[in-house]
Amino acid sequence: MTSLDKPTEETEADDSRAVTEAALFEAFGGVRGMVETVLPGLLFVTIFTLNNDLHMSAIAALAVSLVLVVVRLVMKDTVKHAFSGVFGVAFGVVFAMMTDNAKNFYLPGMLYTLGLALAYIVTSLAGVPLIGLILGPVFKENLSWRTRNPGRKKAYTKASYAWGLILLAKSAILFPLYWWADTEQLGWVLVTLKIPPFLLAVWLTWVFLAKAPAPIDVFAEMEAAEEAEKAEKERAEREKAVVWQPGDAGGDAADTHGGRHRKS
Repeated sequence: MTSLDKPTEETEADDSRAVTEAALFEAFGGVRGMVETVLPGLLFVTIFTLNNDLHMSAIAALAVSLVLVVVRLVMKDTVKHAFSGVFGVAFGVVFAMMTDNAKNFYLPGMLYTLGLALAYIVTSLAGVPLIGLILGPVFKENLSWRTRNPGRKKAYTKASYAWGLILLAKSAILFPLYWWADTEQLGWVLVTLKIPPFLLAVWLTWVFLAKAPAPIDVFAEMEAAEEAEKAEKERAEREKAVVWQPGDAGGDAADTHGGRHRKS
């Protein structure tokens, strides 16, 4: 490696890390997505701790979720993270209201976390790690990593195992509390565990992907193939035009020459 190569490789590595960070930020919603995830549950447990009123706590949590969606719509921003929060809170409110048990406000989210943990692990064992399915379109590589980029597939597998084990550990803390602790204790522990495990999983994903080979941009490949096909068609049409024009002219010339001979 020459002194000129090293800065180039370092620049490419920095670019790869920046692309990875941007993709993770987009996929998981960044700081705003985390706020939208935490705020409804935090509001619920705060109000319930203060006045022990299930209905007021549930309505407040659902209302703030809807406000977050409206804000995103007004700002013409993506609403997928806010909408997922609304659905999660709505399921929690329904469970809590139907059973008249405030603790059940958290049950749908806990079941979702456990199911997601199992999905990460099972898909990794099956050779199609879930984190790759999530991030593939973000990196514009779709599923090319499965067959064409083994180093990247390995990184996605590691990241999916990390997500699965972290979420399993979170579930191992929350479900015993669901049975043994009161609503306030469960709620505050759950709010506390919203962000740190998530950040740990995102950081590990970044570490694995930053060391992996660059993604294959299949969209760019398709565009290049379309451009090449278009250029080939245009070239073929030009060649066809060049081939036919001299022949037609030669045929006319031959007929004219022959006609002069017959006349003479």
